[in-house]
Amino acid sequence: MAIKRLLTSCFGLGWLPLAPGSWGSLPSAIIFGLVYYLGGSGALAASLMVALIVAGSVVCVKFSHVAVAATGNEDPNEVVADEIAGQALTFLAMPLIMADVSGGQIVSIAVLGYFLFRLFDTVKPWPSYRLEELPAGWGILADDLMAGMYAGIALIIAAKFWILK
Repeated sequence: MAIKRLLTSCFGLGWLPLAPGSWGSLPSAIIFGLVYYLGGSGALAASLMVALIVAGSVVCVKFSHVAVAATGNEDPNEVVADEIAGQALTFLAMPLIMADVSGGQIVSIAVLGYFLFRLFDTVKPWPSYRLEELPAGWGILADDLMAGMYAGIALIIAAKFWILK
């Protein structure tokens, strides 16, 4: 049981004070930025984002029930595996439009993607609230994946017309 809560909290990030979801979003953004900053390929970045989406989704759906039972909350703050997945989804399509980017552009894209995801995850535009009604871990996960899609679209637009211009 303890290992399941450790996994859903992303090795304790979900137990940090003040906005655990923001802490849980950091690994995906940092990994994305570092891959490019250190000269990794778009294929590597996309592969790592897919791996984070799958891992975060599986952990959330399969194990979040343990945190729900322990806290009595249907969407416990400590569960941040959904943020890992949603934040990674934000960056998934970026390798398609990023060619010959500078270090500054990479940092700008990673930071903006992080904040866009946090914005959409917090505001929860339609139909995010409805997705929270899905059963078990699916409801915890689905709204974050929707936030990741919204943030990814906004990030592509910002990158094409502002950062990568």
